[in-house]
Amino acid sequence: MRGLWLDNAVSPRPRLRTDLPVPTPGPGEALVRIRLAGICATDLALCRGCYPFRGILGHEMVGEIVAAASAPERIGERVVGEINIGCGSCRQCRAGRANHCERRQVLGIRGRDGAFADYLTLPLANLHSVPAGVVDAAAVFCEPLAAALRVSELVPVGPDIRVLVVGAGRLGQLIARVLRLGGSELAVVARHASQRRALAATGIDWLDEADVGVGDWDLVVEATGGVGGFELARRAVRPGGTICMKSTYRTPLALDAARLVVDEVRLVGSRCGPFAPALRLLASGLVDPLPLIDDCLPLAAGNTALDRAAEPGALKLLIAPGDTTV
Repeated sequence: MRGLWLDNAVSPRPRLRTDLPVPTPGPGEALVRIRLAGICATDLALCRGCYPFRGILGHEMVGEIVAAASAPERIGERVVGEINIGCGSCRQCRAGRANHCERRQVLGIRGRDGAFADYLTLPLANLHSVPAGVVDAAAVFCEPLAAALRVSELVPVGPDIRVLVVGAGRLGQLIARVLRLGGSELAVVARHASQRRALAATGIDWLDEADVGVGDWDLVVEATGGVGGFELARRAVRPGGTICMKSTYRTPLALDAARLVVDEVRLVGSRCGPFAPALRLLASGLVDPLPLIDDCLPLAAGNTALDRAAEPGALKLLIAPGDTTV
């Protein structure tokens, strides 16, 4: 089996291995053949060594179940996969919070080989059937779209809320497309021409950083991954407002905690989100991610895809292990 293998204790550069064994599904798991995988900022951060990782990268995927001993009726099913695998027995799992399992594995991120490969395994409970009308190139966005939906699960969003999204990259674009469905007054801070074009094509207003006023916004979603993005979000949020943090920060943040207390600003961390509503949005066409795709490259060109995804203003780069085309 082939897989894009990273050992970031040795090198920040993944290498394509062709000698990997096809993984064996454990009890209650399925073997999934990967049709398409998407590159996320977290993959790029792992290459930079933000978290120790040794294994196959990739967590955004759409594939096909090819083996499932406990559910043979699901063989042939086209699926997307939730990335957190809980132990089932710790305090968090018993409380229904498997996403925060004390011993969790995370697909392509922590203790579980990921999607930049020919095959992977996941628990059947993590695998969601893709509606027939949703093409692979849209389905591969399910995981980041679910993460975008998590914002409105954590923070009430409606027509009377002014929302600013700081960051117009891969995730910021999806967050904006989700939040606009709630009827809020919405704008996105976008640096690059490609990002601005993608927003304008959907009727979403964009702002230059210099045009962001002080204390103008009820909710600010920070999705840049950088310290400067948080500083801009802090400047933009009104007293009593909320900053929702959707970034994997590369360096520690320096917080003026006293100012946050005086202004009664809420900080809300946000990570993974619900897959079923994300699939419904894709099936209904209410969110169309296809214009965000810059290119789709074969697995053998995985490093080229990662390099292009790291370029300023890049949107979504896909990797196709099989013969799927976009």
